[in-house]
Amino acid sequence: MKLHDFLRRETRPFEPLRPGRVTVYGCGPTVYDFAHIGNFRTFVVYDLLHRHLRWRGHEVGFVVNFTDVDDKTIRGAADAGRLLGEHTEPYARAFLDDAGALGFLPFSAHPRATAHIPAMVAFVENLMEKGHAYRGADGSVYYSVPSFADYGRLSGKREDAEAGRSRTGAGDFDKRDPRDFALWKAAQPVDEQVGAVWESPWGPGRPGWHLECSAMARSLLGDTIDIHLGGEDLLFPHHENEIAQSEAATGRTFARFWLHVRHLKVDARKMSKSLGNFHTVRELLDEGYDPAAIRWALLAAHYRSELNFTRAGLDDATASVQRLLDFRRRVRECPAAPGSGAGLAIRSRERLAAFGSAMDDDLNVPRALAVLWTLVREVNTALDGAGGRMAGEEREAVLEALAGMDGVLGVVDLAAESRRTPDADDERVRDLVEARERARANRDFAAADRIRAELAAGGIRLEDTSEGTRWTRVRGPP
Repeated sequence: MKLHDFLRRETRPFEPLRPGRVTVYGCGPTVYDFAHIGNFRTFVVYDLLHRHLRWRGHEVGFVVNFTDVDDKTIRGAADAGRLLGEHTEPYARAFLDDAGALGFLPFSAHPRATAHIPAMVAFVENLMEKGHAYRGADGSVYYSVPSFADYGRLSGKREDAEAGRSRTGAGDFDKRDPRDFALWKAAQPVDEQVGAVWESPWGPGRPGWHLECSAMARSLLGDTIDIHLGGEDLLFPHHENEIAQSEAATGRTFARFWLHVRHLKVDARKMSKSLGNFHTVRELLDEGYDPAAIRWALLAAHYRSELNFTRAGLDDATASVQRLLDFRRRVRECPAAPGSGAGLAIRSRERLAAFGSAMDDDLNVPRALAVLWTLVREVNTALDGAGGRMAGEEREAVLEALAGMDGVLGVVDLAAESRRTPDADDERVRDLVEARERARANRDFAAADRIRAELAAGGIRLEDTSEGTRWTRVRGPP
């Protein structure tokens, strides 16, 4: 397996530090509002990596945090007239609901920054003892960037004098160097107002944002983690600062691989509420889009490529997911043919291996999807040439290959689950299908068309075949 390490600017072989166990930390949502589809483009990549590592047989410790104390969460709580926890908890739950709707595997932990304050205080004390941090005139504690010789090696930004600059007033700087950043922020009235204040050796205050991820990653995964993930917007200053403070504190490599997910655009423009192209997962679900189609649309491009999200693309994703469901159903229901069918079985295993190789190549989803569609085409061609019949060994090999691929992509089973309905509703659909067949047999085509239209309005697609009418529940935009 190879991954692109942004720190080294190269795609290189990946092996975990401890054989068989991979440790991963992904910067999670700041829970001041609902996560949008741009956020979820990154989080879908998290789940894709999680699934692939597990499919390859690794035990995975995968931590995705909740940033539940920072400037945005405090401002949001103050504007809403609520305490910090009252404001952030519904958004944390909403993220978990949206992740569940998109079929995410459960991550190992979702630590909240507010639950790790003692570890953060100890982290700052360590840095101060080693000469990497100092107390400012306002009571805040700052990291001394000049004390870390390797600062800037991730982003290439070593002399950004405007990064994180703050003033106390009267033109005086709290910081010794304008690049220095806050590890611990002295309490302000708004912090007191929302209950975002904790005691520390430097007086009441709260942690700085950059400190939170370093402390949680170290507490839950150790001094050195295998993979650190995040959106490209976090590369600087957040990830740069994480490296500086973590490696200064421990003297060890913080993360062995750094993966950054490119931005998502909507209709070729930056997503913005003012442009009317700002979407959340729950909004798209409420419009009737299939969660599997949303997932497909978010993962189909390579994670290091910019993704352009459009309604047309979402419709195409809906069609792609339906095509896979129809394919699996056709294979499952095809009549048995005599013989072993070893040739197609061998090709199916070869396709599964090729899919795995594509995913091993820095999660090359476009190439992996090309392999998937090759499998679909080859099997459909074989079925067409054999009168829709397939030997038992072939069917098992094809279904095993499809299940293996879907175990990483996470779309087919998710789509099937979204189409499940109570048996009573299924019985009504079967009754209508039978009524339509009787109408057609009696040449009452007007009645047959009315029934088809009624079923279509309820999300049921009909397919008339030589073996009778098949129906499929299709979830998509109205």
